[in-house]
Amino acid sequence: MIDRVLVPMDDSELSERALRYALDVHEGAQITVLHVVGEPSRMMGAATGIALADNSEETIRELAADVLDRAREIADEYDVTVDGEIEVGPPARRILDRAESFDAIVMGTHGGSLADRLLVGNVAQTVFRRSPVPVTVVR
Repeated sequence: MIDRVLVPMDDSELSERALRYALDVHEGAQITVLHVVGEPSRMMGAATGIALADNSEETIRELAADVLDRAREIADEYDVTVDGEIEVGPPARRILDRAESFDAIVMGTHGGSLADRLLVGNVAQTVFRRSPVPVTVVR
């Protein structure tokens, strides 16, 4: 039986679909939404603001707030409460670091901007190949 489900989310429609799928299929399971804020890089991007911020922890919470708020709105439609967590670093690595604490992972096929997908690689593919728990990829 699947009691604990990890749903990695960014601000994409596909990650919202993944959350809805998890709520539909794993009714009664504890759902944890994980938003990974990428590390600053030479290629710029939203995470660059973390490196430039006076209070990086506050900046990280601000970057994740919209995603976690949206996840809670979706969960409210199902009359369910979800846990929201934030990590910083390479998304696939952070998701895999947490995987063993869950019975399953449900995630979108891809997310973020085209530049993120080209530069970071296919997070869903990496998680799918390396996860120690079952992974459902939603599109």
